[in-house]
Amino acid sequence: MGARRKGRELAVQALYQFELSGELSKQALDLFWSQSEAGERAKQFAAELIDGTRKDRARIDELIAGATQHWRMERLAAVDLCVLRVATHELLSSEKPPTSVILDEAIEIARRFGTQESRGFVNGVLDAIAEKLGVKDKEGARE
Repeated sequence: MGARRKGRELAVQALYQFELSGELSKQALDLFWSQSEAGERAKQFAAELIDGTRKDRARIDELIAGATQHWRMERLAAVDLCVLRVATHELLSSEKPPTSVILDEAIEIARRFGTQESRGFVNGVLDAIAEKLGVKDKEGARE
């Protein structure tokens, strides 16, 4: 597994823990890093994703809420919400991989850590957000 993919997973795991505990202190984050067996590059990328997601959280949550018709934010599964937040942060980033990479990896993380419905839900929401942001890949761009 590459450092960026592992970094995305770590960011989702950390944000999930903090979503449940309500704590995102430096101490809690240091403890999280000490318990992770990931390499330094993955941890560094995860830290960047966590920091960016926290800084842009209001805008990210607004985009997610706009793309989740008939769902209130508090009703979303915590894992799905964390996956959506990290991926949406990446979609907003000026230095991002192709949108298809962001969506594919978010869907894979949702499949691994979420429910059976998570893949389809995350895919639909992120597709709508990418469309709204005008960053949706053109058909055939994945080749």
